[in-house]
Amino acid sequence: VEIEWLDKKGTELPAFYQTQLVAGTAPDVVDLQGAIWVEYAASGALLDLTPYLKKEPEVAKLFNPDYLATWQYQGKNYMLPFYVAKTLLYYNKTIFKEAGLSGPPQSFDELLSFAQKMAKGERTGFLTLNFDWLYWPLFKMNGIELLTPDMKKAAFNTPQMADVLDRLAKATDGGAINKISWTGRWVEPNGAFAGNTVGMLHAHSSSYFFVKGQGSWINESTLGVAQAPGYWATPTNHGFGISKSTKNPDLAWAFIKHVTGTKWATRFSQSRKLLTGNTAADRAGLESLRKDDPLGAQVLQTQLEHTDKFTGNWPLPFDAQLKDAFYPEIQNAVLGRKSAKAALADAERAVNRVLSRNA
Repeated sequence: VEIEWLDKKGTELPAFYQTQLVAGTAPDVVDLQGAIWVEYAASGALLDLTPYLKKEPEVAKLFNPDYLATWQYQGKNYMLPFYVAKTLLYYNKTIFKEAGLSGPPQSFDELLSFAQKMAKGERTGFLTLNFDWLYWPLFKMNGIELLTPDMKKAAFNTPQMADVLDRLAKATDGGAINKISWTGRWVEPNGAFAGNTVGMLHAHSSSYFFVKGQGSWINESTLGVAQAPGYWATPTNHGFGISKSTKNPDLAWAFIKHVTGTKWATRFSQSRKLLTGNTAADRAGLESLRKDDPLGAQVLQTQLEHTDKFTGNWPLPFDAQLKDAFYPEIQNAVLGRKSAKAALADAERAVNRVLSRNA
């Protein structure tokens, strides 16, 4: 069997894949990140893998069930894990010590108060990544839900949410929260934390290797890692799916089963210093990493803990539309452009329009 591997940048892949789908020449297997897979599953572009998993139940047993479940749409599995990650909290131990802090925050109140204690001069206390709902644990730890349980209406416009936004805005204006949290994407917030002037960074495990490459100050004595308060985390995973148009579905299944199996997942985990969702492979990968990079192993260990506390990963085919409707108004509130009350009202209207159009 001959396999042709096509590499596409993340920004290029959706347009490329859509073009291939229309032309009837979609690749047999596709690696998809984030929530875009739901759009393809809902439109019938991806093959339902549930029959294969029922026929070979030992395959599903290879994976962390919580990570595997992130690829379920309407009770059906459409992907197998390629590599996985979720958000955590990094903290600068030196800045913490200088501020009289002995460990990571255990609540939202502590997160803000700790950030304020570290805000001095050029220093700020807290940063978060803001794309792909990676900031959502900040709201979930306050008991806020984006949508109603049936996911048909907005549920976030509450007094509690208004209070949280007001507090985030006040902390941002006062320097406790770095404004890059709300305006940057990847390079800017990670680069700011690597600059040794920010107390905490809320990001996923991939940030560690980026930050470590830029921050000469980073070692086990200076960088701490912890779960965010409440253990809430937003996953950001890559998975393998099969195009429904494939002429060789059984062969495509054999391929993704092969590359996500324990042997090759272990090699991938060890060589790339990441986690695959394959339980045995990740155990071996962590064992290897503990010898070469103990701090990196601590980071990855957090990715295997409290995986029952995922949030911000709603299986909705119009996820991108929801983000575009919701986040600009949240950004307006936390940057002081609008009051929390006005921003939430506008966000609620925009989100409900998206939900209505897609009902």
